[in-house]
Amino acid sequence: MEGGGKLAYSGGGLRHETKLLRSFSSVEPRRFGLGLIVGLLVVACAYFSTAKFDAVNIAMSKHQMSSSAVGISSPVNADDSSKQPLDLGVQDQGALPKEEIKAEKDDGSGISDSGVLDASAAPLNPATEGGKDDEDPEKDDDPRAVAVLPPLSSDSADTTQESGVLEDQELQVQNAVAEAANPPENSDSISSSTNGSSPSVIPFPSDPAEIHAPAPAPAIQAPADQIPEIENPPLSTPEIQAALVQLTPPSPEVRQAGWEAPPLPDWKPLCDVTLNHRIDWCELDGDVRVLGANSTVTLVAPPGADARTFREESWRIKPYPRKADPNAMHNVREVTVRSVSASAGAGAAPACTVRHDVPALVFSDRGYTGNYFHAYTDVVLPLFLTARQYSGEVLLLVADFQMWWLGKFLPVFKSLSNYELVDLDNDPRVHCFRRVQVGLTSHDDFSIDPTRAPTGESMLDFTAFLRAAYGLPRAVAWPASAGAANATAGKKTRRPRLLVIARGRNRRFVNVEEIARGAKKVGFEVSVSEGGHEVAPFAELANSCDAVVGVHGAGLTNMVFMPRGAVVIQVVPLGPMEFVASYFRGPSRDMGLRYLEYRIAPEESTLLDKYPRDHPVIADPGSVKAKDWVSFMGVYLFEQDVRLDMKRFRPVLKKALARLRAKPKNN
Repeated sequence: MEGGGKLAYSGGGLRHETKLLRSFSSVEPRRFGLGLIVGLLVVACAYFSTAKFDAVNIAMSKHQMSSSAVGISSPVNADDSSKQPLDLGVQDQGALPKEEIKAEKDDGSGISDSGVLDASAAPLNPATEGGKDDEDPEKDDDPRAVAVLPPLSSDSADTTQESGVLEDQELQVQNAVAEAANPPENSDSISSSTNGSSPSVIPFPSDPAEIHAPAPAPAIQAPADQIPEIENPPLSTPEIQAALVQLTPPSPEVRQAGWEAPPLPDWKPLCDVTLNHRIDWCELDGDVRVLGANSTVTLVAPPGADARTFREESWRIKPYPRKADPNAMHNVREVTVRSVSASAGAGAAPACTVRHDVPALVFSDRGYTGNYFHAYTDVVLPLFLTARQYSGEVLLLVADFQMWWLGKFLPVFKSLSNYELVDLDNDPRVHCFRRVQVGLTSHDDFSIDPTRAPTGESMLDFTAFLRAAYGLPRAVAWPASAGAANATAGKKTRRPRLLVIARGRNRRFVNVEEIARGAKKVGFEVSVSEGGHEVAPFAELANSCDAVVGVHGAGLTNMVFMPRGAVVIQVVPLGPMEFVASYFRGPSRDMGLRYLEYRIAPEESTLLDKYPRDHPVIADPGSVKAKDWVSFMGVYLFEQDVRLDMKRFRPVLKKALARLRAKPKNN
């Protein structure tokens, strides 16, 4: 339908034509002109109401309104001759966001709480509404605001005929305006009434997916000279704001201005062959590759290395701490330690087949390790000193792998490393590490210098470690306080136990039974043992004793298992034995033991049975030692046994017992 104003004069139909002609002929010109003006006013009001309705829809679309609508009331009640405002229906506030309802209330447009636009309502004061007009700054003079529509009325007619004509004209105009203002009957949101009654409200479905946007009302055309042209603003597409998801990016590395990567350290030789008189050793840090099949340990140059930070070197090392002894080093396999550039090729730097996150230690178990004393002083003690700092997180690479020997000390290796031993000679893999040490740290024979130890270890720490490795219970020797406590309680006091080490081949006690009887008379319980291949059984026996006596030899090495405060009696055989006796003298004190030394007389040596008293072996032992070590060792270590004179030796036993009864010293 076009032009609501024109419809009032053209859409009456044939049925009204005769009536209109009679009315026009009987009406005075003044009355006719007045009716025409009233009709035009009605058309103008309908036009303005329709324009305002479009403005309201535009404002709602701008504020993202998705809600249900209410019906549009009939603009005029034909039966009421009083002045009435024109009500326009707007969208239901129940379907509007709360922020939009409050904004519409605050903008002074005269929208009531029910969501119906009231043209007669006074504008609201923004100052009393909490300053909401800061969010939607619409002023009272904004053209989008709702204007109070002029009232529609009919003057009182002098005659019934004139009143009927005016009523007929007004009804025609009102019907045309109502049809133009209301959407088609299939609208889902608006229901209208033509009899002047209140509109019925049809609620929107609750599902937002079923809500349809309200259809815009068709425009009502009026004469251009009477109705000002109002340009409707274009409909704006509602803004859709996605929920903000805060993503936390990885924290970048914060570097101060002028920060530079730390420079590579100056190059130092891979190996040290001068500092330690016992062993040559090497330390490699970086990309280290170990190939046991050809006994090579290779350091590959890091990126950016130059002449100051890297050099190509090659060393040949035997990782065993007897480098000054050709006999000991004869069977030790040589390991090549070298550094190569990254561009040297695969032959110089073999590709890794196994990568490790832990460091590695390379050492040999050959040399003199068949000797019980040398097994400790050359491998077990240096390995403890070197590997203890890693708390088990270290891989042991063994050159010259001897399973019989490694199995003998297996509890030691398991306590120092959480990983299986690697047979370096027979392993074809290329093991790659970040750190490798070739050769073990060794200070001296059977000794630790705490000031040089990696983490300050001492011999007390070493003996405590061995007791823990073999599960030995006693940490402290027989005390006098325990005997006194047992005597007070009426219990039988346990006597201190003496271990007599009976060697099997040389430097034996030939009168061991007499020694045992004399020790019992002094006050000891006596145990006699030679020991065997297995370490654990003899370690348990040694730990159960409070004193030990033996001729200088590897058997005294078992004092490492004795409890702290025990007494060690070293019997020194005939000959220039001062330097060999020191192998146990100093270390025993470092272990917290009480050391006693007994030097035999020529009459207590079986050499007197082989050589006359005036022979250089008896009369001048220094001359024999001056010849060479083999001559000295062959006579005084391999040909000699000991027959103790118990009258001479008994005071030493009594002194040992007194030491045990004395208050132990803090070592």
